[in-house]
Amino acid sequence: MTTYSLDSLKPQPGSRRRKTRKGRGIAAGQGASCGFGMRGQKSRSGRPTRPGFEGGQMPLYRRVPKLKHFPLVNPKEFTVINVSKLAELKAGSTVSLDSLVKDGLVTSPKHPLKVLGNGDLTVKLTVQAAAFTASARDKIEAAGGTCEITG
Repeated sequence: MTTYSLDSLKPQPGSRRRKTRKGRGIAAGQGASCGFGMRGQKSRSGRPTRPGFEGGQMPLYRRVPKLKHFPLVNPKEFTVINVSKLAELKAGSTVSLDSLVKDGLVTSPKHPLKVLGNGDLTVKLTVQAAAFTASARDKIEAAGGTCEITG
């Protein structure tokens, strides 16, 4: 077995072809226009356009997000409950996702709690949730309650 060192490595014979010398006369086979044809954008120096270029038309990669029906990459998901459901609870209690599950108002607590503002609230509550809509926050505070955001 032959041992090789880095200074003795060479490519296999026939594995490397010589570079074509463009623009060096008719005998070289790639003289004058160098195989790029006569005229046009593709024959110029520095010739290729950048990837994604569509001749000045707005390219696809810039058009796509404007079009409809593209899914959000990392959507925020919440377990939601309306203020009208909270009105059934007794005054002065602390409302959290765990207490709502215990009371049976929420059945599938997979995601953090978000309180929505549909309905009316007359009971004073301390509500702990990950998010509130503006109308839900107003209704809870108007009833004398407080809104606490949990992490």
